[in-house]
Amino acid sequence: MILAGGQGTRLRPLTLARAKPVVPVLNRPFLAHQLALLRAHGVVDAILACSYRVDDVRAALGGAEHLGVTLRYVVEKEPLGTGGGVANAADLASGTIFVLNGDVLTDADLTAMRRRHEAQGSRATIFLTRVSDPRQYGLVETDAEGRLRAFREKPAAGEPITTDTINAGVYLLDAALLHGIPRDRPVSIEREVFPALIADGVPCFGWEAEAYWRDIGTPAAYHAAQMDLLEGRARLLLPPPGEPREGSWIGTGGTAAADARVVAPSVIGARVTLAAGCRVGPSAVVGDGSTIGPDARVEGAVLWERVDLGRGAVLRDCVLGADVRIGAHARVGAGVVLESGAVIPERTTLTRDDAS
Repeated sequence: MILAGGQGTRLRPLTLARAKPVVPVLNRPFLAHQLALLRAHGVVDAILACSYRVDDVRAALGGAEHLGVTLRYVVEKEPLGTGGGVANAADLASGTIFVLNGDVLTDADLTAMRRRHEAQGSRATIFLTRVSDPRQYGLVETDAEGRLRAFREKPAAGEPITTDTINAGVYLLDAALLHGIPRDRPVSIEREVFPALIADGVPCFGWEAEAYWRDIGTPAAYHAAQMDLLEGRARLLLPPPGEPREGSWIGTGGTAAADARVVAPSVIGARVTLAAGCRVGPSAVVGDGSTIGPDARVEGAVLWERVDLGRGAVLRDCVLGADVRIGAHARVGAGVVLESGAVIPERTTLTRDDAS
């Protein structure tokens, strides 16, 4: 079960035009990467608990048969929170189920997590990871055997930090527990469900693993996740569309001038035009139908579909939504995020401070 009932407000302006589960990551819907992780560990039946721009997800993935899984949709009339979303889909679940937050990119070994869950006789197991600054996450305290002792959400300023171990947003649950969650109001699985299970003495354990993990819920994290995948810091479970070529992936139907350069690792979508003298990469993602103008430069940037980059324009370490137009000799710098349809005049220099 994948929890995707929110509106993706932290990821705005990118989610103003597209639902968070299907924002592109290496030119594939983000949800496809989560489904690929589940499929790699034998999970072929997935439920999406959702409420916002559901048609975007259906249009992008349908039933996900092409990914080797069956994806079913449970649509909330009103957002129910992480716990409420699970409860709303409880009637479709049985046995033991994985539950994933809809903004988590990880290559965690879910098979090992299941083995640990069964060996400990756990009814609720949480994937735990360590971070250098845990204040923005839910802290999880465990005893020497890994049993959950306390679940603390985002410590306030000045409040002591008791652990650097956080809730990574991947759970393995006895489906019978879902029926105890209220269905008539929003419920937080982190603030209400797990603390109640601990208080009731239900066997709940943490599972800590050395694995890649990132919450992609902000534009900076969304950009960083794609750089991590391109540069090999995260295991790529679902390759980008296109043909592998000299360390990059090149889509079909495009055209490239003889002196256009693609520097690995990069992803070039389908029907992309690379004009004379342009250079794309390293660490660039160019969406389908985009045009990179003469002598333009794209490095460390993520472009959605149909971006038009003018002559001599330069993009570095930024994110551009779909149908963005960048004028000739304009420069877009690190940390800038442009919503879909934005138009930047020629010879403009745009920095993160300007964009904010």
